[in-house]
Amino acid sequence: MATKTKKAEPKKKRRVGRTPKYEQWLEPDNLIKLEGWARNGLTDEQIANNIGINRTTLYAWKAKYTDFSNALKRGKEVIDIMVENALLKSAMGYRYDEVVKERIYSPDTGESEIVEVKRTTKDVAPNSTSLIFWLKNRRPADWRDTKNIDAAVEVKNPFDGIDTADIKKTHRR
Repeated sequence: MATKTKKAEPKKKRRVGRTPKYEQWLEPDNLIKLEGWARNGLTDEQIANNIGINRTTLYAWKAKYTDFSNALKRGKEVIDIMVENALLKSAMGYRYDEVVKERIYSPDTGESEIVEVKRTTKDVAPNSTSLIFWLKNRRPADWRDTKNIDAAVEVKNPFDGIDTADIKKTHRR
């Protein structure tokens, strides 16, 4: 009787060594951390340093892994909007309340509490530099420093048709 030999199934390849660094940064907790760093205003160089990679690797990961790139974009959008709002507020001027508080000690109870002593409403004037910056960036056609003017100018030579010898004669007199 002939025995059938089973065909050996190929073994599953097991990854050897450590998990690639990018995989751990694609996990949800780390994506939130990336978004937070971007929201806190860290540069790409600083984020790459925090991860333990160089900046070119960070750019490669951003190009290759959309979740990674989107987390950084979401974080940067938040801080960009906050800066835009602060710039607009500075350009337009604003009003705020200045509050002075003091710690008051009560000898009867032996305790102290912080009490508002004075509240003053103050106005901050519009910042002309912020205004200029805002206008130049938001409406560059109207507010840029240089204007492109197409001016076709025809220059006529007043001595056109006069011989050089005739001009010399007029100057000798």
